[in-house]
Amino acid sequence: MESVDFDLIICGGGPVGQSVAGLLARRQLPAARIALVDMKSPEQAATDPRTIALSYGSRQILDELGAWDDIGRSATAIEQIHVSRRGHFGRTLLDRKDYQLPALGYVARYGEVNRALASAIAPLGLSLMRPAEAQQIEEEDEHVAVTLKDGRILRAQLVVQAEGGVFGEQQHKTLQRDYQQLGIIAHVQADGVIAHRAFERFTDEGPLALLPQDDGYALVWCVRPATGEQLMALEDAGFLAALQRTFGERVGRFTRIRARHAFPLGLNARPGQSRRVVAIGNAAQTLHPVAGQGLNLGLRDARVLADVLAREISPQALQAFERQRGQDRSLTIRLTDLMARIFAGSPQGSPLQAALGLSLGAIDLLPGARGLLAEHMMFGRR
Repeated sequence: MESVDFDLIICGGGPVGQSVAGLLARRQLPAARIALVDMKSPEQAATDPRTIALSYGSRQILDELGAWDDIGRSATAIEQIHVSRRGHFGRTLLDRKDYQLPALGYVARYGEVNRALASAIAPLGLSLMRPAEAQQIEEEDEHVAVTLKDGRILRAQLVVQAEGGVFGEQQHKTLQRDYQQLGIIAHVQADGVIAHRAFERFTDEGPLALLPQDDGYALVWCVRPATGEQLMALEDAGFLAALQRTFGERVGRFTRIRARHAFPLGLNARPGQSRRVVAIGNAAQTLHPVAGQGLNLGLRDARVLADVLAREISPQALQAFERQRGQDRSLTIRLTDLMARIFAGSPQGSPLQAALGLSLGAIDLLPGARGLLAEHMMFGRR
């Protein structure tokens, strides 16, 4: 076998890519033989203001990496999750006390997760190339070549594609993207905040989530594009009034809102790995935020991939990874996609929408079903 520069090249230095690199180094693989390539410097990545929901299972992975203590200092614990259907019977309440856990999950800023991971992996001796842009991946029989924007060519036994979107439009065909929604994000304050309780409220057009953060809530409101454009055009007072009508008064009156941002939503589920290249996280599946599972699914990818590569860096290891991740990925993608389609593709008040409300009531009446839902949200399919 001809010589290569690295055993493994990881394209993408977000939380998922950094987690794979860090977990492999902590499993005693030669850290210098693992290259991490990312377009952003650690300082740039640390400024990302997006809010994310981390499951308790993700906390365990981040703790293993030595990054959780930093993240935990600014994260807000989710102790309860209230799930309801607007205007219909049906609700369920998940409570961390029912599972003997300190929290069901946590609300954190994406940039803070990036910063903590960068700090945790810095001393491990990895070959870090940041900022550096990977422009092309060419797979040969015995190695993979990655061409960087500056002209350098790196070769490795395997490549991990952990950068969602870099090669997505050029090298992958979307399997499913036939519904459209717009997601509106902002930070809102209310006069009846319930500490450590998150809300997932299903409306006629999509889910509306309030995640406890700072002195209020991180808002994620999913609607059809026309509605989203109307909402974004409103003054703050009008937007808060519309939010009040849609969400109700479970947290009292909404009083303030910070800058709003809108982005298109959909499912991108792409084919599995080739012989020497594997996609994980958003590079493999970009999910609708209906259940807040995108990054959590990616971190589970990272943990399992590190486990199999720690035993052997080979095409056979990638096949083992796909077998082990198949059920969790498939179930999470299908559940997320189904819920999004019910609202984005079904007429308002349709039987499908009503059935979802009834199912929430059934979950609340059946502790076993409620436990399965909570376990999947916290740990995925195990």
